[in-house]
Amino acid sequence: MTKKHTIILQPSGRRGEVEEGKSIRAAARDLGVEIESICAENGTCGKCLILVEEGRFEKYNITSKRENLTPLTPVEADYFKRRPKLLQDKGWEVGQVRLSCQCQARGDVLINVPEESRGNKQIVRKSATQREIEIKPSIRKYLVMMTPPNLERPIADWERLAKGLETSMGLVRAGEENLPRWSDFTIDYACLRTLSSTVREAQWKVTVSVWQDKEVVQVQAGYHEDSYGAAVDIGSTTVALYLCNLRTGEILAAESEMNPQIVYGEDVMSRIQYTIENPDGLEKLHKAIIGTLNKLLKQAVKTANLSLRAQAKQSGEEEESAPRTSSPQGNDIKLEDVLEMVLVGNSTMHHLLLNLYPKHLGLAPFVPTIHKSVDVKARELGLHINPSANIHVLPTIASFVGADTSAMLVAEEPHKQDENWLLIDIGTNAELVLGNRHRLLCTSTPTGPALEGAHVEYGMRAAPGAMERIEIDEKTLEPRYKVIGVEGWHNDHENFKGQVKGICGSAIIDGVSELFRAGIVDSRGKFKTKLESNRLRQGPSGWEYVIAWADETSIGRDIPMTQQDVRQIQLAKAALFVAARTLLKRANLQSPDKIILAGGFGSYIDKEKAMLIGMIPDCELDKVYAVGNAAGDGARIALLNLEKRNEIDSVARKVERFELPTDPEFQNQFMLATSLPHMSEAFEHIAHLIPNREKDPMAKKFVK
Repeated sequence: MTKKHTIILQPSGRRGEVEEGKSIRAAARDLGVEIESICAENGTCGKCLILVEEGRFEKYNITSKRENLTPLTPVEADYFKRRPKLLQDKGWEVGQVRLSCQCQARGDVLINVPEESRGNKQIVRKSATQREIEIKPSIRKYLVMMTPPNLERPIADWERLAKGLETSMGLVRAGEENLPRWSDFTIDYACLRTLSSTVREAQWKVTVSVWQDKEVVQVQAGYHEDSYGAAVDIGSTTVALYLCNLRTGEILAAESEMNPQIVYGEDVMSRIQYTIENPDGLEKLHKAIIGTLNKLLKQAVKTANLSLRAQAKQSGEEEESAPRTSSPQGNDIKLEDVLEMVLVGNSTMHHLLLNLYPKHLGLAPFVPTIHKSVDVKARELGLHINPSANIHVLPTIASFVGADTSAMLVAEEPHKQDENWLLIDIGTNAELVLGNRHRLLCTSTPTGPALEGAHVEYGMRAAPGAMERIEIDEKTLEPRYKVIGVEGWHNDHENFKGQVKGICGSAIIDGVSELFRAGIVDSRGKFKTKLESNRLRQGPSGWEYVIAWADETSIGRDIPMTQQDVRQIQLAKAALFVAARTLLKRANLQSPDKIILAGGFGSYIDKEKAMLIGMIPDCELDKVYAVGNAAGDGARIALLNLEKRNEIDSVARKVERFELPTDPEFQNQFMLATSLPHMSEAFEHIAHLIPNREKDPMAKKFVK
């Protein structure tokens, strides 16, 4: 009997049993993860690079190490010997990095597939939305013209610049009160080091960038109008960065990528645990996110420059006379021109970004290192922008309600409303805020990675080939589905043959909802095994319903939804519902006036189907809104408007925090909420979709 080993592929989250001796690339393909290769697996193209992550991963119950793959082959040794710069630039070691076509499994292993090796690039659904933003940035630019020093007036360069800046600021902002005097200004040390050479090369005519009217952070020769900044949403799964013009508010580029920390744990508790169990855990996680931020910054600047050049070419103008949406004379934007960043993320992402030990976030009483907002220099974090640039991190609110929730408050402003709004940012960890101008309450709950495709038999994250919508005919019990990257439904045309790889989060919600609506599973999520349908069958791990037959897929296997898949969604949705119900109870409300679904995932789920399985509280469906990446939008607003930063610092401290584990009713409420849509609540607004719903006799046991 062939020996089998567990293989986990990140960042896709796919996992499975692999026969000993099978190449990692072949094993990945069997699991629906495409790894690039153009050399017919001869080990010459280097497109199929993978990284072996070492250590004990309790969440997966495996110990992963390099020795669990076959030894380095002569082909691999020769490939890496001829490319020392590749290893040096990436910081990789031979043995840690392998060619997936050449190495084989001989033990449990966790594999990180770098972005450049991925055949299926994940679609990161965190695009910015159009919002009206009042532009009041913390960076202002002033043209300063000075007389050169002489023997009669040998005033130092900095004092000469500061006095000239006072004059220029008064001229530009005539009529404003309380403008700073020259003696109030400071200059960042990195900027001071180059000051003397800059002013002389510029012949004493410079543009000075001032942060918050008090600190000089950049001195440029000549006249420059524009400054640049970046807003970043660091999610547990994805990172989204928006490069902005600080003068106009224009988004010049938007870049996104999987969070590389996912290799060390799919949820925040796993990552906290990794830093506790591994002496270099915090360093690894911190360096991973900083490396990704530097990569996204570089990509964003490149994208912005390409766009600006294209605009200039399209308008028929020469490059040197292009419109001043970049720097003067149409010069390219440079990384050192980025003078500020605003970053947000949940409390764990916040601590890992700032290199703060997150251990106490995961232990009662769950205390973060800091609540208030943080300002730190780019050079201190190792970010490759202007070393004098300011990095602003919005405040955290509670142990697991972080700066991303603060950003959501900036974007949606429930604290300025009379109605009671329920804001839900859905992800592997969900954050919820309920209230209005008089009172705000918040909590958080882990929902697990099932909503994003992990822990589901054929689950995957959003990428070409993933089902994103599922419907089931309640009479024939036949399904139809939509696939990312292919137009229409699968039964519209033959182009769907061989396209399907798995099921992403939005389709998983659809699938469970449709199984329930069509009567294939009952209110407790159990399959009705006596139904007549060839799609309902006994599988290796219990009953399952086949959504796609093998000939429709690219993996050569049927893709079902299993009993275990349904259970995973029941647990995730119950946690989310109980968090919402608990806040409503504490606010003496039966239902909110409005539900706002935020986050990349929250914006793509079908609100009716989410309510049908009881993921969100009962509410008028036309009062349920998806707002996109509210955390990213809030970060962008805070980047462009200094007053919003001060406002959210105040609001965040007034939010009432509630930890779910302290609620004595939590366990009973959770059991009630595992039913579809709920064991005891009526859910009147979707009752017409389940007209034959029966009352569950078990409800009396849990309702007090």
